Amino acid sequence: MGKQSDEVPADKLKLYKKLIDAHPEIELKGGLKLPYTSYQGNMFTMLSKAGVVGLRMGKAERDDFINRFDSKLFKTSGTVMKEYVEAPDELLENTEQLLPYLEQSYAYVKTLKPKATKKKK
Repeated sequence: MGKQSDEVPADKLKLYKKLIDAHPEIELKGGLKLPYTSYQGNMFTMLSKAGVVGLRMGKAERDDFINRFDSKLFKTSGTVMKEYVEAPDELLENTEQLLPYLEQSYAYVKTLKPKATKKKK
């Protein structure tokens, strides 16, 4: 097998960008290797190298999402992200249907304490 690209799949990145662009207050960060969103230093969505979108949610919203979409906790680089759910591909392809869950994730992250951020040069 050849070496895998460090970049996320282009088709998934396009859909993820479309979702984030649908919410004017949210800015996409991280470039092509690990696109993500954050608020006051707390990440709340990300796109894994496998092209899976993870959404950070409170427990009740997370449980509801998993049951409603037959989803599971988000896993990236071998690590289960316990506050994140995986957005199924069919949902990622439907920005209008996924947008309310992005809004839930954004509302949840606003309840968290701000993290100190370090700027890299």
